[in-house]
Amino acid sequence: MKKSIKNYLTLLFLATVWGSSFILMKKGLLVFSDVQVAALRLFIAFLSLVPFLFQAFKKVSKKHIFPIFVMAFFGNGIPAFLFTKAQTELDSSLVGILNSLVPLFTLLLGIYFFKSRPSKTNISGVLLGLCGAVFLTLFSAGRGVEINNYVLLVVLATVMYAISINVIKKYLQGIDALSVTALAFSIIGPLSAFYIFNTDFLILAQTDQGVEALLYIALLAIVGTSSAVVIFNKLISRSSAIFASSVTYLIPIIAILWGVFDGENITMHHILAVVIILSGVYLVNKKSPIK
Repeated sequence: MKKSIKNYLTLLFLATVWGSSFILMKKGLLVFSDVQVAALRLFIAFLSLVPFLFQAFKKVSKKHIFPIFVMAFFGNGIPAFLFTKAQTELDSSLVGILNSLVPLFTLLLGIYFFKSRPSKTNISGVLLGLCGAVFLTLFSAGRGVEINNYVLLVVLATVMYAISINVIKKYLQGIDALSVTALAFSIIGPLSAFYIFNTDFLILAQTDQGVEALLYIALLAIVGTSSAVVIFNKLISRSSAIFASSVTYLIPIIAILWGVFDGENITMHHILAVVIILSGVYLVNKKSPIK
């Protein structure tokens, strides 16, 4: 019971961090380009993990190298650029809906390619949570949701997240989360730095607005990326892949709470959607009775 409560609290913490990350990302985009924001996010996250690299290299063997590459590019690298690009053209409400596809893709890929065996209850939870997240996000959108080609960027990112989550669960279970994360960012961090310092980043960063934007990106990188990914990887190891991925269902709830602080009202539709989402998350984590 204590372990289950800890998992739920971890899920809530991650949803709060990642739900707030969209705000930090937008602050960075006021000064830097979408590619610069994504690259800076990855590079600064890498710098925060450098102290842990020496011990991390001691804990891996050759069989871990390819899964770590998959995690690096599919779980962190490429989606960072896809989401940042999408944020320049898509409404946050639509991004929230699309992000909720992660558990569904995690479930489907897990069944067909990673031989996972979720129960019917878990599958029902995934579908219920998805319905709740879509309902909440659509209702919270003050205007119609506009769909364009940038939707494909977010969908592609969610598929990559799902692949990474399944790979971590199946092939990186034996390595502690901090080491796995440090090694993954040691691959994409230097590549991001190579790009960043070949742009006008230094010129932009010397302005007052640039310094402020850089601070927001640094917060996004350290709290919303490196630290959050370590915690997320720990959650994957001690729960199931689809339960960990259900964090995306809670992110729209965090968005609603931000709206409350901003003076928006909560209606019965919001409450109903939240109840549906939480019920779905509960079913996703529910274990089948031993026969």
